[in-house]
Amino acid sequence: MSRTAALLVLALTLSACGTSAGGGDEKQEITVWLMKDTATEEFVSEFESEFERDHANLDLKVQVQEWNGITQKVTSALASTDPPDVIEVGNTQVAQYVASKGVTDLSGRKGELRGDDWIPGLAEPGAVDGKQFGVPFYAANRVVIYRKDLFEAAGVAVPKTRDEWLAATAKLDQVPDQQGIYLPGQNWYTLSGFVWDEGGDLAAQDGGTWKGTLNTPEALAGMDFYKRLQALGDGPKDSDEAKPQQTDVVAGGKVAQFIAVPGAAKLVTKANPALEGKLGFFPIPGKTADQPGAVFTGGSDLIIPLASSRQDGAYEVVKALTGEKWQVELAKAMNYVPNRKSLAGAVGGDPGTAAMALGAANGHATPNSPNWAAVEARNPIKEFQTAVLTGADPKAAAAKADEVITQALNSGK
Repeated sequence: MSRTAALLVLALTLSACGTSAGGGDEKQEITVWLMKDTATEEFVSEFESEFERDHANLDLKVQVQEWNGITQKVTSALASTDPPDVIEVGNTQVAQYVASKGVTDLSGRKGELRGDDWIPGLAEPGAVDGKQFGVPFYAANRVVIYRKDLFEAAGVAVPKTRDEWLAATAKLDQVPDQQGIYLPGQNWYTLSGFVWDEGGDLAAQDGGTWKGTLNTPEALAGMDFYKRLQALGDGPKDSDEAKPQQTDVVAGGKVAQFIAVPGAAKLVTKANPALEGKLGFFPIPGKTADQPGAVFTGGSDLIIPLASSRQDGAYEVVKALTGEKWQVELAKAMNYVPNRKSLAGAVGGDPGTAAMALGAANGHATPNSPNWAAVEARNPIKEFQTAVLTGADPKAAAAKADEVITQALNSGK
């Protein structure tokens, strides 16, 4: 080999080393998609700075995405040859994206990520066919927001069980010109919790086939409890929390309690500043005092696109964002529930978040099917609720809803 050729080979070798993830001065760029309002600008800035300080070979680029149209955008990204390296997705969307075959299986990392401590409502939808594709990022769930002054005036304590809750609500409802609870007839997330408490579910899978399961003793028992509770107020039987906006109803000053995420309390006091300091929070009661009621866990998971050529760097981002330090920081910044049950005490300074974290220990998710969005599009569960609340036979109404759920979940097969 001539001297010129040898120098050329050396130059090419050095150049190649400089572009690797671990060598030279060239950094590997890691792109992360986070959703709008997931975190504050300060949180993102601090995370980027500290992560890059701890990973000198990585250059982190966080891009904030809008929720509107995100499903198609993520689907397209997973099908591309150069997708972002980490994507935040809604926890109930994981199965839909996994069906595209474009998401990295992280089952082998679950132990290192403390998967045994994840809250179930985020961990369950992140797992598809026994494999962990989504890593829990943060959670939020409903609690009972109550008027402390009205509870005190009626001589009722914060209930610990469903029976105590019914008794307290009935007493509150006996006060003239007052609702014991404002519960619209189509609050299907709350109904789901009562169904789960009874050991039922909205749908079940047998082999590769799904079937709606509202027409079961467990689900019907959950609906019966919902009906009894809903009757202790004047909530509409044929609409949900948005029609009318339940926070506006509560702001009128005649409602003793309602069910919502803790942030709804701020909307109430904004509409009626006279209620400032009068609102408290407690987890939705369970059947026994030793466990809060089941709740739907909303929130997000993190996934890594299979086509990303920067798998190691992407994993380091996921590991950091879902680790203890940044989980606590995110929970404090946004009043979220951290992804681990053991971190519930870290948010104890905020009463609404503390109540939410207690409830999250009994969190659940909607059936883990890529077609679940098709169920929500029509939402026969709401139709079932209204039918029962307006006098229809519960079993007949449940059977009708099950037909729609079964068809939607098995579409395309």
